[in-house]
Amino acid sequence: MDDVIDRFGAERVWVATVASLAAAVVLGALLFPQQVYVEIIWQYFWGPVVADAHSWNCATLVDGQAVSCAEAPADASPTAEPGYTFVSYAGYIPTLVLMLTGVIFLVRRLEIERYRAGFFALFPFMLFGGALRVVEDANAAAFVYTGEMAIDLPWSGFIISPLIYFTVFFVALLAVVSSVWLERNDYVSGYEYPLAGIGTGLLTLTVLFLAYTAATKGYAEFYPLVPLVILVGATLTTAITWVALERFAPELNRGTGYMGIVVIWAHAVDGVANVIGLDWATSLGLPANLVPKHPINRAIANTTADVLPANIVSITGSAWPFLFVKIAAAVFVIWIFDETVFEDSPRYAVLLMITVVAVGLGPGTRDMLRATFGV
Repeated sequence: MDDVIDRFGAERVWVATVASLAAAVVLGALLFPQQVYVEIIWQYFWGPVVADAHSWNCATLVDGQAVSCAEAPADASPTAEPGYTFVSYAGYIPTLVLMLTGVIFLVRRLEIERYRAGFFALFPFMLFGGALRVVEDANAAAFVYTGEMAIDLPWSGFIISPLIYFTVFFVALLAVVSSVWLERNDYVSGYEYPLAGIGTGLLTLTVLFLAYTAATKGYAEFYPLVPLVILVGATLTTAITWVALERFAPELNRGTGYMGIVVIWAHAVDGVANVIGLDWATSLGLPANLVPKHPINRAIANTTADVLPANIVSITGSAWPFLFVKIAAAVFVIWIFDETVFEDSPRYAVLLMITVVAVGLGPGTRDMLRATFGV
């Protein structure tokens, strides 16, 4: 492999690898539609998206059409449930690695040097990703309420997890390239300014759309106390954590600097949003508490409910340990990304920091806005 890379160059090898894998998947689906498309692509990748889009617990194929398992014959197969499986992880993780490798090549080719400025400029895109996912939650609520989707498949599939990660990725990538072009042609003094502006604009438009939906549609409402409580709670949690680190372990913050505050706040939003949404949503006006969408917070809430006495859980709720897990994970990341990491590989370090923030802030923003607009 080293000889091949030396001969053709790492970027050409990457392009050839991506093109070969894409061609193999398409060719396999065309030549062996049942074995490749139905039993692999549909069952583990597209079927879960279809089920999620319709708010079905399970989807299956009947005469080539996707239907709810509840409306299909008992022996219908294959079946797909919303969420992830080991097979889908086996496909998504290598794809993510390939994409990150491509980003590294692109950043190097664009000769971007102010990495930390790019980190903060991309912050609105992480909020935008979570807000865009709530658009699909509203779309699924519309289907349940009216029997019709505001955004039909396959288009709505691109704003459902995990495809939404790729959608936001390519939107952000286009924004980065455009912003660098504006800087190189002396239209702006720094690429970070238009980049942050594009992300903020997209976030604003998405939230305005959700607000319009809540104001005009019967399947959504506006609960203003929800974002207020979550954002105040996350900010207080971040402040307490940061002050404690500065006082008792200041060496942990020297590598990340103020980026560490963003990391902690992103995961605090996710943690507080889960606590409020799963245990206290009814106290803030919602008709029912939310149902956990991810296996980790679901497992933590279930374990807490099983371990603690029922009378204690009725007072404290069962989701609060998730907040401590998120804060501990954020502090661990800050500890790992010390000064040496940023000195040796600043490009890779900042790219991984962006990924860490997105993993926390994307789901956190989604959970907050799901509760805010009652979808």
